[in-house]
Amino acid sequence: MSKVEIHRGIAWHRISAMILRYWYLLISSWPRLLELVYWPALQIVTWGFLQSYISQNAGFFARAGGTFVGAIILWDILFRGQLGFSISFLEEMWARNLGNLMMSPLTPIEFLISLMVMSLIRLAIGVIPMTLLAMIFFDFNIYGIGLPLVAFFCNLIFTSWSLGIFVSGLVLRNGLGAESIVWTLMFGVMPLACIYYPVTVLPHWLQYVAWALPPTYVFEGMRALLIGHVFRADLMIDALLINVVLFIASFAIFLALLRSARRYGSLIQSGE
Repeated sequence: MSKVEIHRGIAWHRISAMILRYWYLLISSWPRLLELVYWPALQIVTWGFLQSYISQNAGFFARAGGTFVGAIILWDILFRGQLGFSISFLEEMWARNLGNLMMSPLTPIEFLISLMVMSLIRLAIGVIPMTLLAMIFFDFNIYGIGLPLVAFFCNLIFTSWSLGIFVSGLVLRNGLGAESIVWTLMFGVMPLACIYYPVTVLPHWLQYVAWALPPTYVFEGMRALLIGHVFRADLMIDALLINVVLFIASFAIFLALLRSARRYGSLIQSGE
């Protein structure tokens, strides 16, 4: 494929137009902005004080101080990344505008890229105040982790996008009756990702399932860094390889569900 064809295939001005649309939609409603900050702040304060209590009353957690707070921040990156992607998609469904977009020159990949960018914007609005609260109240500076934080973040955001693309495809094909999966899928992943405890806590047969999920490697890597002061690059590479497979698979599934939605006319009839 030539460079000209690639340029024609992905038009950045169309992607910018979609991002601008979502940005205006976001800043036009103060409840939307408040919701992005409120829940992460509530989580870090609630769980952070629990971490402080445990640290004062248990020897192990005194040595592993910050693991709860760090896990909460990384979990919120994963959860908010997927939710930020999916909410922007759902806003098109709620407005009954998805059929119009798919009949426009906007290509599916341009649409998905714009949702990814909005996911990052929504994530920044919610998580940055959360990290500042962690520094102020609990003396935990996640930015002090340094370069490993980049590896943690990239793997988590790629996982969140893969899940966001997948659930968006399901809602696209099945209509708003499948909307609940947007909110529930990540919580189904939560116990298997071993956010607050090591993989060894799980039954032996379930550990194989946990190791098939990229977030598991990230949270194991976080604990190794905060407790043992060792950065496990091997865990990050394994997570990245699984993420590549998940991302390609989710994109292929989205395109297949989009073709099915077009064939059965559910792009226009996107209700319950």
